[in-house]
Amino acid sequence: MRKPLNLVFSALLLAAPLFLLSFIVKTGHIISLSIAHTDAGEVSGVRNATGDITAFKGIPFAAPPVGNLRWKAPQPVKHWSGVRKCDAFGPSPMQAKPTPFMVYTSEFLIPEKPISEDCLYLNVWTGAKSKAEKRPVFLWIYGGGFSSGGTACPIYDGEAMAKKGIIFVSANYRVGVFGFFAHPELTKESPEKQSGNYGLMDQIAALKWIKKNIAAFGGDPNNVTIAGQSAGSMSVNALVASPLTKGLFKRAIAESGSLTIKNPAIQTATLQSAEADGVKAAAKAGANSLAGLRAMSAEDAMKKLQGRYSPIVDGYVLPESIPDIYAANKENHVPVIIGWNGDEFGSGAVKKEAFIKQAQQQYGADAETFLKFFPAGTDEEATASQVKLNRDMVFALSGYNWANIESQYADAPVYVYNFDRKIPATDDFVKYGAFHTGEVCYVMDNLKFLNNRPFEPADHALATLMSDYWVNFIKTGNPNGNGLPEWPKYNTTQNLVKVFDAESKTESLPDKGALGFLLSKTGK
Repeated sequence: MRKPLNLVFSALLLAAPLFLLSFIVKTGHIISLSIAHTDAGEVSGVRNATGDITAFKGIPFAAPPVGNLRWKAPQPVKHWSGVRKCDAFGPSPMQAKPTPFMVYTSEFLIPEKPISEDCLYLNVWTGAKSKAEKRPVFLWIYGGGFSSGGTACPIYDGEAMAKKGIIFVSANYRVGVFGFFAHPELTKESPEKQSGNYGLMDQIAALKWIKKNIAAFGGDPNNVTIAGQSAGSMSVNALVASPLTKGLFKRAIAESGSLTIKNPAIQTATLQSAEADGVKAAAKAGANSLAGLRAMSAEDAMKKLQGRYSPIVDGYVLPESIPDIYAANKENHVPVIIGWNGDEFGSGAVKKEAFIKQAQQQYGADAETFLKFFPAGTDEEATASQVKLNRDMVFALSGYNWANIESQYADAPVYVYNFDRKIPATDDFVKYGAFHTGEVCYVMDNLKFLNNRPFEPADHALATLMSDYWVNFIKTGNPNGNGLPEWPKYNTTQNLVKVFDAESKTESLPDKGALGFLLSKTGK
């Protein structure tokens, strides 16, 4: 007697941690299903059109951080029965409504909805047919100034990189007041007597989820690379510094930003100062207790508890300041790719007289030296120097400093890049050049997601080149291989970097003199 179809289907579900099943529905279309077992229950994903990649979107990796779990470390997910359908991104973290600005059109932004405090979901793209493949794993951490962002941005799609043999994972983390709010009462109730780094703890929870579960998707839990851009890059820098991440990843990629210098614009606050800011914000909002703070709606909390929210030195996730951790050689030693873009955020028009006056006020007797690196002979030249200075002070300088630190250690090779491709554009967008975040679409081979860009063959070749380097590094800790032009390790003698452009090349760091001068004037 033939077994009923549902019994056969059930047997298949139990037969393997990961399997692929296609069947024909009444319409004649083929629907592909994939099932994987996680420690909280089974999840199903969806195969792509070409049938080689399965995407699992919206897998919960921690309990919803709402109600009494607001401003607490991520808690375990409750188990579920049956197969949980994971075919759509989970809600983006609570933040303001995404609105296009400057060069950042919709493909760089989260969807308008859903946006919720209930946001701790991750996504997996895999081409593995069984867990025996043990493919290397890549965890992407998005940027957004620690106040916005999410995994559902179109440019963060993981399919193209997964096609190159890795498991691509992206995970949401709490941002803004929900991710980095400190308060004495929160510190008091915490077992570790800390508060304020919930966003970083979410990232660590995602890494722990990978450690426990990624084998079911064909990934190797012992071969994980973390990567991020902007605030995501600074997060990577913090995770490399944190003692809580030991053994959770093998290498790191930091695109535009670190926290290794004592720059007031990006420096981590102390727990005490963050708590004081939290008390002031709560008082201004009329919330006199922790219960009152947690009783506020998410919208009210975001509106009434305004402030500057970012990682802090909490004594637990970050036991010391990040510059001090790196200076004392206490960070996790892993291979690193570090780099920054040619224009980053750019600048408005600047008058030469104003630029020179600012230089004299800030650098005094060294102003003449400063102006050799950042000339201001004309208004146009002053504007160009301001663009370069903005880039250097926030992104290049911190990356340069981190690369110099890590290059001291033979067990942690460093590869440095500059992304100088002035991304093709029409209309007003052309002025943004090699803008902040622009490299992401090349690294992930996702140029197809950018709207109205007149890409040239050189752009597609550059995307192939960069994504190949990144994938090689994810696999082995070395970007070289597969006949690619050599990308040498960075050291402080030759300062060789890979310059990515329409024609990529290797050369000594072009702005070494300017960066060295700025670093000498900035606390390390």
